Amino acid sequence: MSLILPKDYDPRLSVRDTERAIRYIRETFQDEIGKELNLQRMSAPMFLPKSTGLNDNLNGVESPVSFTMKDMPGETIEVVHSLAKWKRYALKRYGFKMHEGLYTNMNAIRKDETLDNFHSVYVDQWDWEKIIAKEERTPETLHKVVRKIFKVIKHMEHEVWYKFPQAVYHLPDDIHFVTTQELEDKYPDLEPMQREEKEAKKWGAIFVEKIGAPLKRSGKPHDGRAPDYDDWELNGDIVFWYEPLQTRLEISSMGIRVDEDAMRRQLKAAGCEDRSELPFHKMLLEGKLPYTIGGGIGQSRLCMLLLGKAHVGEVQASVWPQDMIDQCEADNIHLL
Repeated sequence: MSLILPKDYDPRLSVRDTERAIRYIRETFQDEIGKELNLQRMSAPMFLPKSTGLNDNLNGVESPVSFTMKDMPGETIEVVHSLAKWKRYALKRYGFKMHEGLYTNMNAIRKDETLDNFHSVYVDQWDWEKIIAKEERTPETLHKVVRKIFKVIKHMEHEVWYKFPQAVYHLPDDIHFVTTQELEDKYPDLEPMQREEKEAKKWGAIFVEKIGAPLKRSGKPHDGRAPDYDDWELNGDIVFWYEPLQTRLEISSMGIRVDEDAMRRQLKAAGCEDRSELPFHKMLLEGKLPYTIGGGIGQSRLCMLLLGKAHVGEVQASVWPQDMIDQCEADNIHLL
Protein backbone atom coordinates (compact mmCIF):
# COMPACT_ATOMS: atom_id res chain seq x y z
CA MET A 1 0.00 0.00 0.00
CA SER A 2 1.38 3.40 -1.03
CA LEU A 3 -0.30 6.67 -0.14
CA ILE A 4 0.40 10.29 -1.11
CA LEU A 5 -0.86 12.83 1.45
CA PRO A 6 -0.83 16.34 -0.07
CA LYS A 7 0.01 19.23 2.24
CA ASP A 8 -2.91 21.45 3.30
CA TYR A 9 -5.41 19.52 1.20
CA ASP A 10 -8.77 21.24 0.60
CA PRO A 11 -11.47 18.97 -0.95
CA ARG A 12 -13.46 22.13 -1.91
CA LEU A 13 -16.74 20.23 -2.26
CA SER A 14 -18.69 18.57 0.52
CA VAL A 15 -19.41 14.84 0.20
CA ARG A 16 -22.96 15.54 -1.00
CA ASP A 17 -21.84 18.16 -3.52
CA THR A 18 -19.13 15.77 -4.68
CA GLU A 19 -21.80 13.14 -5.31
CA ARG A 20 -23.76 15.66 -7.39
CA ALA A 21 -20.64 16.42 -9.42
CA ILE A 22 -19.92 12.71 -9.91
CA ARG A 23 -23.40 12.12 -11.30
CA TYR A 24 -23.08 15.07 -13.66
CA ILE A 25 -19.65 14.00 -14.94
CA ARG A 26 -20.63 10.39 -15.50
CA GLU A 27 -23.90 11.13 -17.26
CA THR A 28 -22.49 13.92 -19.42
CA PHE A 29 -19.24 12.22 -20.40
CA GLN A 30 -20.81 8.98 -21.58
CA ASP A 31 -23.21 10.91 -23.82
CA GLU A 32 -20.37 13.02 -25.24
CA ILE A 33 -17.99 10.12 -25.90
CA GLY A 34 -20.81 8.12 -27.46
CA LYS A 35 -21.51 10.90 -29.95
CA GLU A 36 -17.83 11.60 -30.68
CA LEU A 37 -16.90 7.96 -31.40
CA ASN A 38 -20.28 6.75 -32.74
CA LEU A 39 -20.87 4.34 -29.85
CA GLN A 40 -24.13 2.86 -28.59
CA ARG A 41 -24.58 2.06 -24.92
CA MET A 42 -24.99 -1.68 -24.30
CA SER A 43 -25.56 -3.77 -21.19
CA ALA A 44 -22.55 -5.81 -20.11
CA PRO A 45 -21.95 -8.83 -17.86
CA MET A 46 -20.44 -8.59 -14.39
CA PHE A 47 -19.17 -12.17 -14.61
CA LEU A 48 -18.32 -14.70 -17.33
CA PRO A 49 -17.76 -18.47 -17.61
CA LYS A 50 -14.03 -19.17 -17.37
CA SER A 51 -14.22 -21.67 -20.25
CA THR A 52 -15.08 -18.93 -22.80
CA GLY A 53 -11.69 -17.22 -22.45
CA LEU A 54 -13.48 -13.87 -22.55
CA ASN A 55 -12.27 -12.49 -19.23
CA ASP A 56 -9.35 -10.09 -19.23
CA ASN A 57 -6.15 -11.69 -17.92
CA LEU A 58 -4.55 -8.28 -17.26
CA ASN A 59 -0.83 -8.91 -16.67
CA GLY A 60 -1.36 -12.66 -16.40
CA VAL A 61 -0.70 -12.91 -12.66
CA GLU A 62 -3.85 -11.40 -11.12
CA SER A 63 -6.47 -13.99 -10.21
CA PRO A 64 -10.17 -13.16 -10.67
CA VAL A 65 -12.84 -13.51 -8.02
CA SER A 66 -14.67 -16.71 -8.94
CA PHE A 67 -17.58 -18.86 -7.84
CA THR A 68 -19.72 -21.80 -8.92
CA MET A 69 -23.43 -21.93 -9.74
CA LYS A 70 -25.95 -24.59 -8.75
CA ASP A 71 -27.40 -24.77 -12.26
CA MET A 72 -24.00 -24.88 -14.05
CA PRO A 73 -22.14 -27.75 -12.35
CA GLY A 74 -18.49 -28.07 -13.32
CA GLU A 75 -18.26 -24.50 -14.63
CA THR A 76 -16.24 -21.78 -12.90
CA ILE A 77 -17.73 -18.29 -13.12
CA GLU A 78 -15.34 -15.33 -12.94
CA VAL A 79 -16.08 -11.72 -11.99
CA VAL A 80 -14.71 -9.64 -14.84
CA HIS A 81 -11.37 -7.82 -14.69
CA SER A 82 -12.41 -5.87 -17.77
CA LEU A 83 -14.41 -6.53 -20.92
CA ALA A 84 -11.59 -6.18 -23.44
CA LYS A 85 -12.38 -9.42 -25.28
CA TRP A 86 -16.14 -9.60 -24.57
CA LYS A 87 -16.73 -6.31 -26.41
CA ARG A 88 -15.22 -7.54 -29.65
CA TYR A 89 -17.33 -10.68 -29.51
CA ALA A 90 -20.42 -8.57 -28.72
CA LEU A 91 -19.91 -6.37 -31.79
CA LYS A 92 -20.18 -9.46 -33.99
CA ARG A 93 -22.98 -11.07 -31.98
CA TYR A 94 -25.19 -7.96 -32.05
CA GLY A 95 -24.61 -7.13 -35.71
CA PHE A 96 -22.66 -3.87 -35.49
CA LYS A 97 -21.47 -2.46 -38.82
CA MET A 98 -18.28 -0.78 -40.02
CA HIS A 99 -17.32 2.26 -37.88
CA GLU A 100 -20.07 1.53 -35.36
CA GLY A 101 -19.26 0.68 -31.78
CA LEU A 102 -20.49 0.18 -28.25
CA TYR A 103 -19.70 1.36 -24.75
CA THR A 104 -20.67 -0.12 -21.42
CA ASN A 105 -20.65 0.84 -17.77
CA MET A 106 -18.21 -1.80 -16.57
CA ASN A 107 -17.90 -2.75 -12.90
CA ALA A 108 -15.11 -5.11 -11.90
CA ILE A 109 -13.29 -6.51 -8.88
CA ARG A 110 -9.50 -6.72 -8.95
CA LYS A 111 -8.71 -8.27 -5.61
CA ASP A 112 -4.94 -8.38 -6.21
CA GLU A 113 -4.68 -4.62 -6.82
CA THR A 114 -2.11 -2.71 -4.78
CA LEU A 115 -4.08 0.07 -3.08
CA ASP A 116 -3.01 3.70 -3.31
CA ASN A 117 -4.46 7.10 -4.26
CA PHE A 118 -5.54 5.84 -7.68
CA HIS A 119 -6.04 2.08 -7.28
CA SER A 120 -8.98 0.30 -5.69
CA VAL A 121 -10.21 -3.30 -5.70
CA TYR A 122 -13.40 -1.87 -7.24
CA VAL A 123 -12.97 -0.79 -10.85
CA ASP A 124 -15.54 1.30 -12.69
CA GLN A 125 -14.87 2.35 -16.24
CA TRP A 126 -16.44 2.99 -19.59
CA ASP A 127 -15.38 0.03 -21.69
CA TRP A 128 -15.74 0.80 -25.41
CA GLU A 129 -15.06 -0.93 -28.72
CA LYS A 130 -15.51 0.11 -32.37
CA ILE A 131 -15.23 -1.72 -35.68
CA ILE A 132 -12.57 -0.54 -38.13
CA ALA A 133 -11.30 -1.82 -41.47
CA LYS A 134 -8.14 -3.95 -41.58
CA GLU A 135 -6.34 -1.21 -43.52
CA GLU A 136 -7.16 1.23 -40.70
CA ARG A 137 -5.00 -0.70 -38.25
CA THR A 138 -2.40 2.12 -38.27
CA PRO A 139 -0.81 4.60 -35.87
CA GLU A 140 -2.71 7.37 -37.65
CA THR A 141 -6.05 5.77 -36.75
CA LEU A 142 -4.92 5.31 -33.16
CA HIS A 143 -3.79 8.94 -32.85
CA LYS A 144 -7.02 10.24 -34.34
CA VAL A 145 -9.11 8.39 -31.75
CA VAL A 146 -6.83 9.45 -28.88
CA ARG A 147 -7.29 13.09 -29.89
CA LYS A 148 -11.05 12.65 -29.96
CA ILE A 149 -11.06 11.21 -26.43
CA PHE A 150 -8.80 14.03 -25.22
CA LYS A 151 -11.15 16.54 -26.86
CA VAL A 152 -14.12 15.16 -24.93
CA ILE A 153 -12.18 15.18 -21.63
CA LYS A 154 -11.11 18.77 -22.26
CA HIS A 155 -14.68 19.75 -23.09
CA MET A 156 -15.80 18.14 -19.83
CA GLU A 157 -13.43 20.44 -17.95
CA HIS A 158 -15.39 23.44 -19.25
CA GLU A 159 -18.72 21.79 -18.48
CA VAL A 160 -17.68 21.01 -14.90
CA TRP A 161 -16.24 24.51 -14.44
CA TYR A 162 -19.64 25.96 -15.35
CA LYS A 163 -21.40 23.81 -12.73
CA PHE A 164 -18.71 23.64 -10.02
CA PRO A 165 -16.26 26.52 -10.65
CA GLN A 166 -14.71 26.27 -7.20
CA ALA A 167 -13.70 22.65 -7.71
CA VAL A 168 -12.61 22.14 -11.31
CA TYR A 169 -9.00 21.15 -12.04
CA HIS A 170 -7.65 22.76 -15.22
CA LEU A 171 -6.13 20.54 -17.91
CA PRO A 172 -3.54 21.14 -20.63
CA ASP A 173 -4.74 22.22 -24.06
CA ASP A 174 -3.16 19.38 -26.06
CA ILE A 175 -1.80 15.84 -25.76
CA HIS A 176 1.73 14.75 -26.69
CA PHE A 177 2.55 11.36 -28.27
CA VAL A 178 5.61 9.35 -27.22
CA THR A 179 6.61 5.69 -27.59
CA THR A 180 7.88 3.51 -24.78
CA GLN A 181 11.17 3.07 -26.66
CA GLU A 182 11.60 6.82 -26.95
CA LEU A 183 11.05 7.08 -23.19
CA GLU A 184 13.63 4.37 -22.47
CA ASP A 185 16.15 6.05 -24.79
CA LYS A 186 15.52 9.43 -23.16
CA TYR A 187 15.53 8.23 -19.54
CA PRO A 188 17.54 4.96 -19.51
CA ASP A 189 18.29 5.12 -15.78
CA LEU A 190 14.69 5.57 -14.66
CA GLU A 191 11.96 2.99 -14.11
CA PRO A 192 9.09 3.02 -16.64
CA MET A 193 6.59 4.88 -14.45
CA GLN A 194 9.26 7.43 -13.52
CA ARG A 195 9.83 8.03 -17.24
CA GLU A 196 6.12 8.64 -17.68
CA GLU A 197 6.17 11.10 -14.76
CA LYS A 198 9.00 13.09 -16.31
CA GLU A 199 7.31 13.30 -19.69
CA ALA A 200 3.83 13.95 -18.30
CA LYS A 201 5.13 16.80 -16.14
CA LYS A 202 6.80 18.33 -19.20
CA TRP A 203 3.74 18.17 -21.48
CA GLY A 204 0.76 18.01 -19.11
CA ALA A 205 -0.86 15.12 -21.00
CA ILE A 206 0.79 12.32 -22.98
CA PHE A 207 -0.17 9.20 -24.89
CA VAL A 208 2.41 6.49 -24.17
CA GLU A 209 2.50 4.18 -27.20
CA LYS A 210 3.60 0.58 -27.82
CA ILE A 211 3.17 -1.15 -24.46
CA GLY A 212 3.77 -4.88 -24.02
CA ALA A 213 6.77 -5.88 -26.11
CA PRO A 214 10.35 -5.95 -24.68
CA LEU A 215 12.34 -2.73 -25.03
CA LYS A 216 15.77 -2.64 -26.70
CA ARG A 217 17.93 -1.53 -23.76
CA SER A 218 16.41 -3.39 -20.82
CA GLY A 219 14.88 -6.31 -22.69
CA LYS A 220 11.78 -5.85 -20.53
CA PRO A 221 8.32 -4.49 -21.41
CA HIS A 222 7.52 -0.94 -20.35
CA ASP A 223 4.44 -2.38 -18.64
CA GLY A 224 2.46 -5.61 -18.78
CA ARG A 225 -0.27 -6.15 -21.37
CA ALA A 226 -2.27 -9.28 -22.05
CA PRO A 227 -1.24 -10.82 -25.40
CA ASP A 228 -4.74 -11.48 -26.73
CA TYR A 229 -6.49 -8.13 -27.13
CA ASP A 230 -4.24 -5.08 -27.75
CA ASP A 231 -1.71 -5.17 -30.57
CA TRP A 232 1.44 -4.19 -28.68
CA GLU A 233 2.58 -2.07 -31.63
CA LEU A 234 -0.71 -0.15 -31.80
CA ASN A 235 -1.76 0.55 -28.23
CA GLY A 236 -1.06 2.91 -25.35
CA ASP A 237 -2.16 4.82 -22.25
CA ILE A 238 -3.54 8.34 -21.86
CA VAL A 239 -1.63 9.86 -18.93
CA PHE A 240 -1.98 13.29 -17.28
CA TRP A 241 0.43 15.12 -15.00
CA TYR A 242 -1.60 15.54 -11.82
CA GLU A 243 -0.49 18.64 -9.95
CA PRO A 244 -2.47 18.03 -6.71
CA LEU A 245 -0.42 14.89 -6.02
CA GLN A 246 2.70 15.75 -8.05
CA THR A 247 2.54 12.52 -10.01
CA ARG A 248 1.18 10.87 -13.15
CA LEU A 249 -2.48 9.87 -13.50
CA GLU A 250 -3.48 7.29 -16.10
CA ILE A 251 -7.01 7.81 -17.38
CA SER A 252 -7.27 5.31 -20.21
CA SER A 253 -5.64 2.16 -21.56
CA MET A 254 -6.59 1.53 -25.18
CA GLY A 255 -5.46 0.34 -28.56
CA ILE A 256 -6.10 -1.25 -31.91
CA ARG A 257 -6.84 -4.89 -31.23
CA VAL A 258 -4.86 -7.90 -32.42
CA ASP A 259 -5.45 -9.35 -35.84
CA GLU A 260 -4.69 -13.00 -36.57
CA ASP A 261 -0.94 -12.48 -37.05
CA ALA A 262 -0.51 -10.30 -33.96
CA MET A 263 -2.48 -12.80 -31.86
CA ARG A 264 -0.23 -15.70 -32.87
CA ARG A 265 2.93 -13.65 -32.39
CA GLN A 266 1.97 -12.31 -28.97
CA LEU A 267 0.61 -15.60 -27.62
CA LYS A 268 3.94 -17.18 -28.52
CA ALA A 269 5.96 -14.34 -26.97
CA ALA A 270 3.94 -14.62 -23.74
CA GLY A 271 4.12 -18.40 -23.61
CA CYS A 272 0.34 -18.61 -23.82
CA GLU A 273 -0.16 -20.52 -27.05
CA ASP A 274 -2.56 -22.89 -25.27
CA ARG A 275 -5.14 -20.04 -25.25
CA SER A 276 -5.51 -20.46 -29.00
CA GLU A 277 -7.89 -23.36 -28.28
CA LEU A 278 -10.33 -21.21 -26.29
CA PRO A 279 -13.56 -20.26 -28.10
CA PHE A 280 -12.82 -16.52 -28.41
CA HIS A 281 -9.28 -17.08 -29.59
CA LYS A 282 -10.30 -19.70 -32.14
CA MET A 283 -12.91 -17.35 -33.59
CA LEU A 284 -10.35 -14.59 -33.93
CA LEU A 285 -7.66 -16.81 -35.47
CA GLU A 286 -10.23 -18.12 -37.97
CA GLY A 287 -11.10 -14.57 -39.05
CA LYS A 288 -14.61 -14.67 -37.61
CA LEU A 289 -14.36 -11.49 -35.52
CA PRO A 290 -14.26 -7.87 -36.77
CA TYR A 291 -11.13 -5.73 -36.62
CA THR A 292 -11.56 -3.22 -33.83
CA ILE A 293 -10.15 -0.44 -31.71
CA GLY A 294 -11.16 -0.07 -28.09
CA GLY A 295 -10.23 0.63 -24.51
CA GLY A 296 -11.33 1.60 -21.06
CA ILE A 297 -11.75 5.05 -19.52
CA GLY A 298 -11.74 5.15 -15.74
CA GLN A 299 -14.92 6.71 -14.37
CA SER A 300 -13.66 7.39 -10.86
CA ARG A 301 -10.28 8.53 -12.15
CA LEU A 302 -11.93 10.98 -14.53
CA CYS A 303 -13.95 12.36 -11.62
CA MET A 304 -10.74 12.66 -9.59
CA LEU A 305 -9.00 14.48 -12.42
CA LEU A 306 -11.78 16.95 -13.13
CA LEU A 307 -12.47 17.71 -9.45
CA GLY A 308 -8.87 17.79 -8.22
CA LYS A 309 -9.44 15.02 -5.66
CA ALA A 310 -6.58 13.47 -3.69
CA HIS A 311 -7.90 9.90 -3.44
CA VAL A 312 -10.10 7.69 -5.61
CA GLY A 313 -12.04 6.81 -2.45
CA GLU A 314 -13.45 10.34 -2.48
CA VAL A 315 -15.37 9.57 -5.66
CA GLN A 316 -16.22 5.87 -5.27
CA ALA A 317 -17.44 3.62 -2.47
CA SER A 318 -15.04 0.73 -1.91
CA VAL A 319 -13.19 -1.10 0.89
CA TRP A 320 -10.00 0.33 2.36
CA PRO A 321 -7.55 -0.78 5.09
CA GLN A 322 -8.26 0.97 8.36
CA ASP A 323 -4.80 2.54 8.53
CA MET A 324 -5.38 4.12 5.10
CA ILE A 325 -8.74 5.48 6.26
CA ASP A 326 -7.13 6.91 9.40
CA GLN A 327 -4.28 8.57 7.49
CA CYS A 328 -6.69 10.09 4.99
CA GLU A 329 -9.05 11.43 7.65
CA ALA A 330 -6.11 13.09 9.41
CA ASP A 331 -5.28 14.83 6.11
CA ASN A 332 -8.85 16.03 5.45
CA ILE A 333 -9.44 13.31 2.81
CA HIS A 334 -12.83 11.74 3.41
CA LEU A 335 -13.24 8.29 1.82
CA LEU A 336 -16.76 7.20 0.86
